[in-house]
Amino acid sequence: MSKSDPSSPLPEPGRIAPRSKAVDQTGWSRWLPGLRALRGYQMAWLRHDIVAGLVLTTMLVPVGIAYAQASGVPGIYGLYATIVALLAYAVFGPSRILVLGPDSSLAAVILAVVLPLSGGDPHRAVALAGMMAIVSGAVCILAGVARLGFVTELLSKPIRYGYMNGIALTVLISQLPKLFGFSIEGGGPLGNLKAIATAVMDGKTNWTAFMVGAGTLAVILLLKGRKRLPGILIAVVAATVVVGMLDLAARAGVSVLGALPQGLPAFAIPWITSADIVPVLIGGCVVALISFADTSVLSRVYAARTRSSVDPNREMVALGAANLAAGLFQGFPVSSSSSRTPVAEAAGARTQLTGVVGALAVALLLVVASGLLKNLPTSALAAVVIASAIGLIEVADLRRIYRIQRWEFWLSAACTVGVTVLGAIEGIGLAIVIAVIEFLWDAWRPYSAVLGRADGVKGYHDITRYPDARLIPGLVLFRWDAPLFFANAELFHDRALDAMASSPTPVRWLVVAAEPVTSVDVTSADMLAELIETLHAAGIQLCFAEMKDPVKDKLKRFGLFERLGEAAFFPTLGATVRRYLETHTVDWVDWEDEGR
Repeated sequence: MSKSDPSSPLPEPGRIAPRSKAVDQTGWSRWLPGLRALRGYQMAWLRHDIVAGLVLTTMLVPVGIAYAQASGVPGIYGLYATIVALLAYAVFGPSRILVLGPDSSLAAVILAVVLPLSGGDPHRAVALAGMMAIVSGAVCILAGVARLGFVTELLSKPIRYGYMNGIALTVLISQLPKLFGFSIEGGGPLGNLKAIATAVMDGKTNWTAFMVGAGTLAVILLLKGRKRLPGILIAVVAATVVVGMLDLAARAGVSVLGALPQGLPAFAIPWITSADIVPVLIGGCVVALISFADTSVLSRVYAARTRSSVDPNREMVALGAANLAAGLFQGFPVSSSSSRTPVAEAAGARTQLTGVVGALAVALLLVVASGLLKNLPTSALAAVVIASAIGLIEVADLRRIYRIQRWEFWLSAACTVGVTVLGAIEGIGLAIVIAVIEFLWDAWRPYSAVLGRADGVKGYHDITRYPDARLIPGLVLFRWDAPLFFANAELFHDRALDAMASSPTPVRWLVVAAEPVTSVDVTSADMLAELIETLHAAGIQLCFAEMKDPVKDKLKRFGLFERLGEAAFFPTLGATVRRYLETHTVDWVDWEDEGR
């Protein structure tokens, strides 16, 4: 999209679009940005959106069918989900060009729920997948309305890489039997690998189907870097033509899609049994987490490219609306697509009308040409999913993380192993637990330091980093690099006592350099009260320097501020040191007056 194109909706160079405020958009316009955008639609964009929508359709059909089968439901329902999701997001979606639909990142999670519960019944599989979409949609909408769009930020980049790599491997393994032209009993990824190896060793491979699938995969991967060539369309059409012309379904036993049912998705409530409720609820919540994590990242990327803003809460509501609609119209869970969105952008998409055109084109195919894909080989569909799974795998940035922060690399590897070994849902649960532990670790076991005066350097610095730093006799400057809360209160207490015990001279003042302390809870306040008593009995004064006013307000509510007195709180470390030197006779000469 050219930034100099007058028909482009980009702001002029040098300007960033102002963030939309809730007070500026009230009522329906706040939650229906698609209709609001329609009111300001420019006719100059129409040609671009129509062309981009038709180009996008060439990807929507094969990937929709492929991801449906990878998710354990018949291929037609992937097209139903595609149509409904695109139309719903066009109304509720705040992003101009984001494309929603079935996605490989969700396939492993959906399959993990659908496969064991459906018992091979496709109607049960559709109902289970549809209810997962409804659960996911409801969770996203409720979270968006409650302004919980920040929750995915709790998953760090290494952990996101870890679970996405695990999901990619799980999806890839699940498609290998179709690529080789045989079927296996469902199981976990490791069990599937064993079953695949056994089947290959037993000579069950349909080499004709494998050659068709492998050729399809090779074409997709070879053309992947050429944005102007629809690699997936070329590969799938070629495979379909070859299978049809040579009648490989009858002559070589190559499994094909068959004629799709004619017609459009209809409203249908996906009824499930009471025994299905718990796994469907868990799966739906996991889908909501993954889909919103993907969507929030992708929407931010394209918002940055178009120099516009993105509201994660509205994005979550839009994603929820798309999933809810998909679940009620014979679809299954959807997410944003990191492969189809760039196609829409490269084709010149200006607005969500691109998605509407794509949805209408897919619908037209189902009405007038549903038999067009009857010779599409399932090994070619497996190749489409495998190519997408390969695209999900992150290696390059993990190499960088390994170089700069090795423990986060191993966290990522643990998430990958968890998803691959335990399964998608259990593995993602493990990833969330690891994310919470990672989030708490720095605050639970934070860094602390005794500060001294390093000659030639202004300020007071960690004596382990500046071994020649001088300590002021009788004064311990102790820095704590975290909020004070229940999990680290005892550690603070112990480290503060250790800092004083290590002092080369008897201690008169313990000064906490509290600038990094952003909060204090009841448990840590009670610990401070005990520390005050301990220090008082030893004739030591507790003081605080650089404490933030909101934290000081909490100490006032806890009664600690009055207990210590206002004189125990100083604006800077320099002011604290000067006051100590004024009130105590010590052998101390500074290299210069800091003037603080």
